[in-house]
Amino acid sequence: MLSRTAESLYWLARYMERAETMARLLEVGYRMAMMPSAAEGYRNEWASLVAAAGSSEGFEAKFGEDYRQRDVESWLFFDRDNPSSVIACIETARQNGRAVRTALTTEMWDALNGAFLEIAGIEREPRTEALLPKLCEWTKRQGALLRGSTETSHLQNDGYDFLNLGYYIERGDNTARILDVKYFVLLPTTDMVGGTIDTYQWTTLLRSLSAFRAFHWAYGGEYTPRKIADFLILNRACPRSLLHCSGKADFHLARLAGAYGRATFAHDRIREIVADLSDARIEDIIGEGLHEFLTRFINRNAALGQDVADAYLFGPQ
Repeated sequence: MLSRTAESLYWLARYMERAETMARLLEVGYRMAMMPSAAEGYRNEWASLVAAAGSSEGFEAKFGEDYRQRDVESWLFFDRDNPSSVIACIETARQNGRAVRTALTTEMWDALNGAFLEIAGIEREPRTEALLPKLCEWTKRQGALLRGSTETSHLQNDGYDFLNLGYYIERGDNTARILDVKYFVLLPTTDMVGGTIDTYQWTTLLRSLSAFRAFHWAYGGEYTPRKIADFLILNRACPRSLLHCSGKADFHLARLAGAYGRATFAHDRIREIVADLSDARIEDIIGEGLHEFLTRFINRNAALGQDVADAYLFGPQ
């Protein structure tokens, strides 16, 4: 496969997954903002969302340091000045898909192009307070349509592996960022992890990741911070956990190594990440500090993405 084709498939998947994550972040902020203020913690939920998305500098340059809800909604969903906004991600994903149209099935293109056309209409709708939950659900549905069409119609060749590498590297990063929102909102110091925390906010976090029912199946009805962190970080059966996402990235990198006859630095790094997560215990993670652990994972995951780019996406150097 040409490196430019692999690159377009990889980034198509990453941008669609990122669009879904921006919607999930907004859903977290919307639900938490509806609650009475807890007695402790970082109380500007909207600032925490922008910080978790990694775009505080750009937001403040445009809107200033007063994180108003409407401005954050615009920044994370509609603002093309933010390359990670939902609308920018969907448009960029569609550009990547159009560049490699012949590498996509008809069903995949219909899902991708349909999202692109629909969001143009959504952008023209009047903005109301009731619109945000609908926007979040719509975005999650578009991501599911594309993933479903990929799984049921795409040949499981190297193109399929590059698509899934994009999905799982991005999803691991996004789970870590959404979980870190909880740190920013309620836990300004690491010794408060596991303290008296409103259960509703933790279940909101699970719902935003479509993991509420799955958590109940795995752990029962005791929604403690430690169990939720364990589920979203170390539980292999959770499709959005850091360990699951890293394991899937390892799987698809191994398939590429077999197809192309060689391993790369990306293979070494993902094996280290998977090994460290497999050996980790939630007590050790909390002892290190949840925020510190998540930041370290995000940095390692970003380095993995760079290794993949260097090995496969830039072509011969």
